[in-house]
Amino acid sequence: MKAVLGLENGRYFIGEGFGVEGETRGELVFTTQMTGYMEALTDPSYHGQILLFTYPLIGNYGVDAENFQSKQVWAGGCVIHELCRKPAQSPPLHSFFEEQGLFGISGIDTRHLTISIREQGTVRAALLTGSDDWQAAVEMAQKTPDISTQSLIPDVSCKKPWHHPGNGPRVAVLDLGIKNNMLKSLAQRGGDLYVFPHDARPDEILACRPDGLFISNGPGDPKQAQKTIATVRELIGELPLFGICMGNQICGLALGADCMKMKFGHRGANQPVRHCDGAISITSQNHGFVVDGESLPEGCKITFVNCNDGSLEGFEDPSLDISCVQFHPEAHAGPHDTEEFYFDTMFRRMV
Repeated sequence: MKAVLGLENGRYFIGEGFGVEGETRGELVFTTQMTGYMEALTDPSYHGQILLFTYPLIGNYGVDAENFQSKQVWAGGCVIHELCRKPAQSPPLHSFFEEQGLFGISGIDTRHLTISIREQGTVRAALLTGSDDWQAAVEMAQKTPDISTQSLIPDVSCKKPWHHPGNGPRVAVLDLGIKNNMLKSLAQRGGDLYVFPHDARPDEILACRPDGLFISNGPGDPKQAQKTIATVRELIGELPLFGICMGNQICGLALGADCMKMKFGHRGANQPVRHCDGAISITSQNHGFVVDGESLPEGCKITFVNCNDGSLEGFEDPSLDISCVQFHPEAHAGPHDTEEFYFDTMFRRMV
């Protein structure tokens, strides 16, 4: 099946399509992880984006449904160099894409495409499968709305509150598109979890008498989440606050800090971060926005920075009992350097 990937800058890449015939569009981003492709595809934070894998061979162990991070694939499209059609286990990725009505393209120079994104920055893109009409793909990419203008969180958040009982601290969870392994990391420590939609009111959250509030990951520009920001702002000082990825950004915005869009973001399972005590950890990451550390109010302390570009990877305010990280300590599909550190510390602070 023919396929073409068109970019807003007029460039295009013709390859072989897999999945179903049709079209999709979104922000084209790349991830450097070498394994865990199904975890990435099913991460709700990729909603509104087309996902490019830099690792050249994808699909070599088939579709491992037990490691899905949500009930479905949220990435709008999949871009890879070589598709493994005879994996070590079934079903193969291309069959899964066909069954689920998904869009993919293989057989293109992903190294060249990744380098161009690093040089120019993230671009809007359109993927046409069953066609090689590159002009139509480029025009569609150019008409794709900027991700900062889209409200994506309501699509991935739960629609009503739900409860996962536990024998430990009671944790209120704001679901902005939470990954399954975040919930597992909380539940494995005995968390009595009360999960709320993104637009839950402060009084609804306080009604469950939580020992702390956890704000999850999610897609898009954090500034679009105005209701969530307002709720978190009202709960500052009322509860210990914890956040991962977008949760980190939401807490920063609620404190009055600013968030900026990055040139091409951090996505992968091999991102080094430095703790304020000098220790370096390898982390899993997926974000295209970052808190401006210089805009954090007095009392906040930067706890982690990215070793590659010095961007903020975590902060805390001991006086307000706030502790957030930009990376993913729940670490699915790895590494596990910070999983125990973050979640064990979080639960100790709630006891």
